[in-house]
Amino acid sequence: MKILVAIAFFLIIFSMGSALVYLMKDKGKSNRTVKALAFRVGFSITLFLLILLANHYGLIQPTGIR
Repeated sequence: MKILVAIAFFLIIFSMGSALVYLMKDKGKSNRTVKALAFRVGFSITLFLLILLANHYGLIQPTGIR
């Protein structure tokens, strides 16, 4: 489970970085920035749902604040 979460975080960060590169390179003339940010939103929602399902099925346990 930790590996899946780490991969999802990497994909989110990579998507944000590529959106920044596209924004600087294209100067708003193409929609690659929008696509990269849309993928980031999709990865974030997927990660959130993955964590909810993992908690529901007992794959992860909440520890609370210590």
